[in-house]
Amino acid sequence: MASDKHNYIGGRWVAGGSTRPSVNPSDISDIIGHFAEATPAQVGEAIVAARSAATAWGVSQLEARYKTLMAIGDEICARSQELGELLSREEGKPRAEGVGEVFRSGQFFQYFAAEALRISGDAVDSTRPGIEVDVRREPIGVVAVISPWNFPLSTACWKIAPALAFGNAVIWKPASATPAIAWQLAETFSRQTLPPGTFNLLMGSGGVVGNALAASPDIDAVTFTGSYEIGQQVATRAAPNFTRIQLELGSKNPLVVMDDGDMELAVAHALNGAYFGSGQKCTASSRLIVHRKVHDEFVTKLKAKAEALVVGHALDEGTQIGPVVDEKQLAQALDYVKLAEKEGCERVCGGERLKRRTEGYYFAPTLFIGTKNDMRVNREEMFCPIACVIEAGSYEEALQLANDTPYGLTSGIITKSLARANHFRRHMKTGCVMVNLPTAGTDYHVPFGGRKKSSYGPREQGRVAVEFFTAMKTSYINAGAPE
Repeated sequence: MASDKHNYIGGRWVAGGSTRPSVNPSDISDIIGHFAEATPAQVGEAIVAARSAATAWGVSQLEARYKTLMAIGDEICARSQELGELLSREEGKPRAEGVGEVFRSGQFFQYFAAEALRISGDAVDSTRPGIEVDVRREPIGVVAVISPWNFPLSTACWKIAPALAFGNAVIWKPASATPAIAWQLAETFSRQTLPPGTFNLLMGSGGVVGNALAASPDIDAVTFTGSYEIGQQVATRAAPNFTRIQLELGSKNPLVVMDDGDMELAVAHALNGAYFGSGQKCTASSRLIVHRKVHDEFVTKLKAKAEALVVGHALDEGTQIGPVVDEKQLAQALDYVKLAEKEGCERVCGGERLKRRTEGYYFAPTLFIGTKNDMRVNREEMFCPIACVIEAGSYEEALQLANDTPYGLTSGIITKSLARANHFRRHMKTGCVMVNLPTAGTDYHVPFGGRKKSSYGPREQGRVAVEFFTAMKTSYINAGAPE
């Protein structure tokens, strides 16, 4: 990827007003490439192109949509090793996780290719004689997709695929930290036969590209995944135009470990949820609510497992935890360590920057005990490999602590009690509940989303994705009597 990589607008590759380098967080001397930064004028050009394409794509044959999306999905899956290595090199997650993310991204296109053939409506009789009623779903028009860097391909694909499957045109603004994998998806699209402007890639800053898309009266819908604070800005800019919005925002997910739970399972799932992906997951379990009777045993075993994790270059064999994504994330992680100690938490392990064979943003998986639920480290989304243990004296207290958060994305419980598991599932105020599983890890064919400050708007993924990406039309027909 030696030459500058351009944006994709209206079926053409277009240079930006400037370029930005993509840097390997495992080795900051490794420049992956230089990628275009779109100008405000180019945002306008992409919107014009998308509006024109939406008309043609919106009435395209379902078989054409199916074939296009399936071709893209098949190619992504076939290239998962190659693209997964690029994703890991750019974002920092271990190679196996990068390959897995790419393959899952292809599955989103395959799944929604089939969904394009399943769009259906209702034909019913009116309450008035001689009149029939037709209810169907239609595309909403132009969808702006604003996606994050932590799952730079899969999160974007679970938005782009249904938007296109249901007949919309797409303008994608990927995260500035991960343009290389975004460009590769655009290159795949460039080889498909689509009305020019059906798919557009606008790389660049959120302040320029993201803000312009959110504020445009010519954008019909914005789907965004990112922080709560940026989500508020997206909503504020979209509101004057009554633009449809879908927001997946912050989280502070609890994993509850009960005294009757399988301890080895509890430690394994806490390790997975808190530290894998360098803790940079909206589904990460940074709050570990542990029954007092098993607290010490749990902490001792989790500490040993956390210290044994292999932190290293994302592409090295044996690496379990890669670097955090950039210098800003590393500084934020170190700041939270200082904050936790200032709030009176006891550091059990980790908490420091690590040196490896290459200079990168390596951070040791960190565990704190003696934490309280009202501390900032248990209220704010840290987005790094730091976990805080909160003691609970009973199931009832653990449930209360788990729900005592402004967020509500995922939650989990480790227990052998069917009664506790069922009660927890029914009473947790989160969009996803895991029983004897990590809080991280979801399937692509079922709804995903949260409650409270974690989500706003219709759910993502699965068949319910049709709710956001289509509008319902009810038609009344009086055909009269045959002559």
